Amino acid sequence: MHSTQSHLTSPAAPQSLPVVDMAGLRSPEAAAQRAVAEQLRQACEHRGFFYITGHGIDPGLIHAVFAASKTFFAQSLDTKQRINKMHSACNRGFEPLRAQTLEAGGLPDLKESFYIGPEVAADDPRVLASRFNTGPNQWPEGITGFRDVMQQYFDAAYELGTTLVRGLALSLELPADYFNTYLEDAAATLRLLHYPPQPTTPHPGEKGCGEHTDFGCLTLLLQDQTGGLQVWDTAHQSWIDAPPLPGTFVVNIGDLMARWTNDRYVSTLHRVINVSGQERYSVPFFFTGNPLHVVECLPTCLPPGTAPKYPPVTVEAHQRECYRRTYGMGFRDNAAAS
Repeated sequence: MHSTQSHLTSPAAPQSLPVVDMAGLRSPEAAAQRAVAEQLRQACEHRGFFYITGHGIDPGLIHAVFAASKTFFAQSLDTKQRINKMHSACNRGFEPLRAQTLEAGGLPDLKESFYIGPEVAADDPRVLASRFNTGPNQWPEGITGFRDVMQQYFDAAYELGTTLVRGLALSLELPADYFNTYLEDAAATLRLLHYPPQPTTPHPGEKGCGEHTDFGCLTLLLQDQTGGLQVWDTAHQSWIDAPPLPGTFVVNIGDLMARWTNDRYVSTLHRVINVSGQERYSVPFFFTGNPLHVVECLPTCLPPGTAPKYPPVTVEAHQRECYRRTYGMGFRDNAAAS
């Protein structure tokens, strides 16, 4: 599948994820926007996972992000630990191997990571009000251009996420601006991930990343050419590979959007098993939304005579609960730290 492909693979087809050319969302023509929205609807209802082309992010910037990520993770553990995210009240910075357990009851994940968010000063009213995951980043020293590259990419991914959220509104038979208040001061997290080669004699059940669903609205994933991402195919009760396709992102719906749509849009289990014998690098961008926005069942997702599956919740309260589930008490909560 190549960047010129704009059709949506049939949701009934096994062993494949759909590919959506999202360029039409930027068209001034309503028909072009609706055509993409229909493809998004099918993908979100049946898979919850899809590739996108036509995203508009400079390939040179993507290359620079991977290069900077590799340089960071190649540093000594002692150097990386100087900016461990446990030094941050807003969960920013380095996270060592096996610090997170995403699969309930499973072994800790065989990955290390680096968290980046919007740069918010320590004296900003949002930080003083203890907004979750809000505050200044920690940046590595001695890596030329690292901060500039990551901030450029963060801004580009943020704009892409905003465009997709508006496309999701159209896909749900809502006006394109329906989510505008949710998009105001939206929170998002950029995460650099490094997976070492799976040991030749791994612990039983050990994975690069255990099976899980994502927390927020949607995730934009860059992956290198190593492979290893697998997505659960509910229809066929099996894992399918989501191999890297040149020029694409992998996009998936998170728990927040599934909840918002009363599970009309599915948040799908996925995992990473790196059996390539090589290092693997990936870059997920988690689009979360305005922390204070109240998420409750959308009007187009509630059949007549039925009740919502979930009570209203703020974006922030939802995120806090998700972090507690995956980290236990091993995460920093601004409110608890203030």
